[in-house]
Amino acid sequence: MNPMTILGIVLAVVVLALCYVAFNFIRIRKMKEGTDEMAEMAGIIRDGASTFLKTEFKAIAIVVLIVAALFSLFIEKTAGITLILGACMSSIVCILGMRSATYANVRTSNKALESRSIGETVKVALCGGSISGLSVQALGLFGLLVVLFVWGLDGEREGAGFITSLGADPVVMRITTYSLGCSLVAMFNRVAGGNYTKAADISSDILAKVRNDMPEDDSRVPNVVADFIGDNVNDIAGNCSDLLESFVATISASIILALSLFSGNSELFKAAWTFPVILAGCGMLSCLLGLGFAAVRKMGNNPSKELNLSTYISAGLTALLGLGAAYFVFSGQALPENFAWGWLTPWACSILGIISGVAIGILTEYYTSADFRPTRRLAEMAPEGEAFIVTKGDAVGSRSCLFPILLIGVALLLSGLLGGTYGIALSALGMLAFVGTTVSIDAFGPIADNAGGLAESCHLPADVRVITDKLDSVGNTTAAIGKGFAIGSAAFATVSLIVAFVQSFIAGGAQEPVLNFASFIVIAGGIIGGALIEYFSALLTDNTIDAAQFMAKEGDRQLSIPGVLEGTVKPDYNRCVQLAAQQALGKMLLPSVLALLIPIVGGLLFGAEFVGGILVGATICAIPRALFMGNSGGAFDNAKKYIESGALEGHGKGSAAHKAAVTGDTIGDTRKDVVGVALDIFIKMMSTVANTLGAIFRFHLL
Repeated sequence: MNPMTILGIVLAVVVLALCYVAFNFIRIRKMKEGTDEMAEMAGIIRDGASTFLKTEFKAIAIVVLIVAALFSLFIEKTAGITLILGACMSSIVCILGMRSATYANVRTSNKALESRSIGETVKVALCGGSISGLSVQALGLFGLLVVLFVWGLDGEREGAGFITSLGADPVVMRITTYSLGCSLVAMFNRVAGGNYTKAADISSDILAKVRNDMPEDDSRVPNVVADFIGDNVNDIAGNCSDLLESFVATISASIILALSLFSGNSELFKAAWTFPVILAGCGMLSCLLGLGFAAVRKMGNNPSKELNLSTYISAGLTALLGLGAAYFVFSGQALPENFAWGWLTPWACSILGIISGVAIGILTEYYTSADFRPTRRLAEMAPEGEAFIVTKGDAVGSRSCLFPILLIGVALLLSGLLGGTYGIALSALGMLAFVGTTVSIDAFGPIADNAGGLAESCHLPADVRVITDKLDSVGNTTAAIGKGFAIGSAAFATVSLIVAFVQSFIAGGAQEPVLNFASFIVIAGGIIGGALIEYFSALLTDNTIDAAQFMAKEGDRQLSIPGVLEGTVKPDYNRCVQLAAQQALGKMLLPSVLALLIPIVGGLLFGAEFVGGILVGATICAIPRALFMGNSGGAFDNAKKYIESGALEGHGKGSAAHKAAVTGDTIGDTRKDVVGVALDIFIKMMSTVANTLGAIFRFHLL
């Protein structure tokens, strides 16, 4: 079949997914918001989140336009257009996901109020989350299809900017700069959004639980609304742009490897570059069916079971449809010798990624959910004091790294043995092929969190809060699973991008890419790459704690105003929202630009091998650190909620054990929602920049 016809079929699936997104958005908007107080508070959250994103995107737009202009002037004429396209797709997903979440949160609370049913309430939150998830997959793929439809992959391979001629491959540039546009938005969103939400969250927890013995989401605390807004800014907008970038990066790496390995055989080349696009389309159709099934079936009182079922359906259908796609594309082809299982090889490699994605989710749930031993043992340490719970939490985080990394390592090893470097890229794509469902379930978390906060701050009946607290607890676990999946997918995506970089710009298109680790240049790059991870982590942590301290002082000032602590005078929520935004936006530029500049400076000074060393060193250090940060933070959070639920006999809310758990949760907040999630974008963005500019690194100075 003609490749353009195949792209047209995939485009039809994209349009179908976007129609379902529009249907869900309209359905959410038509639901009732509840009491006047609920509607007022939800409006404040919605307006605050929108204002933050508008201000943030003004800064992002300036950076994107500058980078796009530089690429078009000095590297390749059309690269700036595709970079802007990628930034636009990522930005639209952020805005759409955040708007849907800020409509769904209050409607989830109201459904609990009206129905007193966990199953019905879960459906509303998942409906809101599905708008985010399907938008990520549909719009990420839509932008790439635009690039392929407009420019194709068969054009002139020698390109030039408007001013210079550096010999960059325009075909590769258009694909990688589209991915880079997505990366830029994701990095700014994760850094700024993480700073915003955790500065508000930490300061709110300190003011309410530690200093004033108040409930977590008490509306008397001025920082509470900024905390609600932050859940949407970081966990919705940030996560959407993060996973969209991973999804696009893995497809891009697969296509780049097809160009590098198979362009000499026209039929095999067509099969090799169309299969990743078809697999992504099959995954999106599977997500539609999995989420659609969840929307129509009657749900029980176990939200985790219902959400997991959607994941299993989406993953299973992706595997089944992927098998048909592999047969359709590769059967009858003269395949390379390193396709160990013939036409089944690409499918088998993608299955390894799918299995890894599901397994990493299960492992993350085990280490972070209060339903399992690690988090319960952590909660049981709380009566011994802060030192015990922090030390035990660190042990949980460190222990949780081994098996996910083993899974990633084994999947990469087997996919490489089965299908070579192309197989590694397909394994990465397999993990992300059903990303629509993964993000939908992850977005369920902040929607449920906001719904619980609204129920408490708007003084809904106790039995309603039992439902929202149950959803909030499940949401914490789904958010932790989402973070684990984001980190795992980043590992796969980064490895596939590194392989594509070495294949194209160091090994010169040879069947087996080689990066010489006996070379002092590569070793030096690796050591520096590892050190950069530590510096980046410290930079983000310092920024967040400084902002949280600043906001806590403002909260103390307002609580000292007569009538605020008594509940007779409303605090100035807008002041705290503005301060959180100023702090976050003021501190986002340096960490974000670092990821852009490091490979450029390193490559222009020392060449492609040095950059390869940086990428490998940074990836090896970043993946376990990100998993440690995410899982220890998730365990701290759920250990606190386990104590708050009364499960630890004699140690409920307000007890010394609870305060120790709050300390652990405060430490974990920065870990899981700022550093852990930003590290994965840091390594992906450096790898994307390296692939984009690899051709010019041959002009290095030293």
